Amino acid sequence: MTAIRLIFISQAGNTRSFVNKLVAYAKTQPEQLTFEAVEVTELTPDRSENDPYFAFVPTYLDGGNGIDNGVKEILTTPLRDYLTYADNQAQLLGIIGSGNKNFNAQYILTARRYASNLHVPLIGDYELRGNERDVARIYRLIKDRLATSNS
Repeated sequence: MTAIRLIFISQAGNTRSFVNKLVAYAKTQPEQLTFEAVEVTELTPDRSENDPYFAFVPTYLDGGNGIDNGVKEILTTPLRDYLTYADNQAQLLGIIGSGNKNFNAQYILTARRYASNLHVPLIGDYELRGNERDVARIYRLIKDRLATSNS
């Protein structure tokens, strides 16, 4: 089986840490899903995705409250540009969001917006760097999404 790409951006290292834990966890599972972690930065060249993949979207916002007044997405623009490059959106199977629950309505707001704007499901979320239960849960959600996308 081809490695399933996990596309992400990480400013504070939380998303990178979670994705790395997920890649390691997958190696211990009997289904033998293989993940390839791909970190996007402002220096990442444009690339067309030809196989299904997932995106990990952290929340970085400036202003607003996430409910009734404006918020400005910051720091994730290179990821959005990558996901919308060429026909990449067509291969995107789902989004996994992360954030800090202390921010209430803004928790995973960036991921929710990406999912809505790109017309893909938000399949899961975790807080900050996540924990072992989050890793196992997100793994199962990815596995389930792969199964439904192949049927």
